[in-house]
Amino acid sequence: MKTTNIAIIGECMVELQNKEGQLKQTFGGDTLNTALYLSRLTKSHDITTSYVTALGIDPFSHEMLESWQEEGIDTQHVMMLQDKLPGIYYIETDETGERSFHYWRNDAAAKHMFDQVDSSLLLDKLYLYDALYLSGITLAILTQNGREKLFDFLTQYKKNGGKVFFDNNYRPKLWQSQQEAVECYGRMLAFTDTALLTFDDEQDLYGDTDVEQCIERTAKAGVQEIIIKRGGSDCLVVEGEKATYVAPNPVSNIVDTTAAGDSFSAGFLAKRLTGGSPTDSAFAGHCVAGTVIQHKGAIVPRQYMPDLSL
Repeated sequence: MKTTNIAIIGECMVELQNKEGQLKQTFGGDTLNTALYLSRLTKSHDITTSYVTALGIDPFSHEMLESWQEEGIDTQHVMMLQDKLPGIYYIETDETGERSFHYWRNDAAAKHMFDQVDSSLLLDKLYLYDALYLSGITLAILTQNGREKLFDFLTQYKKNGGKVFFDNNYRPKLWQSQQEAVECYGRMLAFTDTALLTFDDEQDLYGDTDVEQCIERTAKAGVQEIIIKRGGSDCLVVEGEKATYVAPNPVSNIVDTTAAGDSFSAGFLAKRLTGGSPTDSAFAGHCVAGTVIQHKGAIVPRQYMPDLSL
C-alpha cells in the first residue's frame, strides 16, 4: 500500500495540568497525537498528513494551528469558527499517580465541523485523499447531523476507492448510551479497511471475553485487516483467515503510558502507507509506542523519535 496523502479527522483540546500548585497548559487529543507522530515519521517520504478539525479564532486556537504547522502537519482543512472555542480538559493526579479527567467540551468547535454552510466543500476536498483515519472519539464528539454527513461522505469515498483506517478508542462518557455507540461503531466498521482495536475498549463496549469474539464481529462487518492492541502484550494481526501475533521489544523503563495507543497507530500508519506489510507495520507501531511510554507526556521531543527505516 503506497500512499501519498492521508487526512486525519478529529479533535484537539486545551489541556490543563496541576504541576506543584501551578497550572500548566498544553494541548491534547487522540487523533492529533497520531497526526503529529505520523508527520514526524514520514517527513522525508513525500507523504502529506492533513489534520481535519474545527477551532475558534481565539489565542488558544491560533497557538494550536501554529504548533501543528511547525510539526509539518497540513492545516488547510482546519475550519476556524467565529462563534466557537476549542474544548478544555483538566488532568488531576492523586497521590498514587492515578489520573482523572474533567472535560468542558459540550459546545466545542470540533463538534460542529460538519454542520457549517461550507462543510460540504470540506468533504468534497477529502475525496482527493488516498486514505482517511479517524477514531471512536471523532465519531462521539460530532453532532448527529455531522455524523450522518460523515457517513454519507464515506459511502461515496469508499466507492471511489479510498482507504479508511479506524481506531476504536471508546470513551463511554462521550456517548448518550452504550447502544448508541454500538450502532455507530457498526456503521463505521462497514466503511473500514483497517481497524486498529484496543481490546480493553472492545471489552468495555461489547463485553468480549476473548479476542475471537472481537475478530468474528469485526470480520463480519467486512473489515479485511484487523489489528488488536493489547497494551504491552503481543498485538494480533488478522488478515482474512490468517492471524499473527506480533511481540513488542521489552521496555523496562515505563514512565507514562499517555498516547501509547495513538503513537502505535502512527507507527503502524507510517509503515503501512510506505508499503510495509500489516505485521511489519504492527511492529513499527510497537516501536513508536515503546519509545513514547519512556517519556512524560503525550508528545516526546523530536530527538527521541525512533528510526523505522521506512
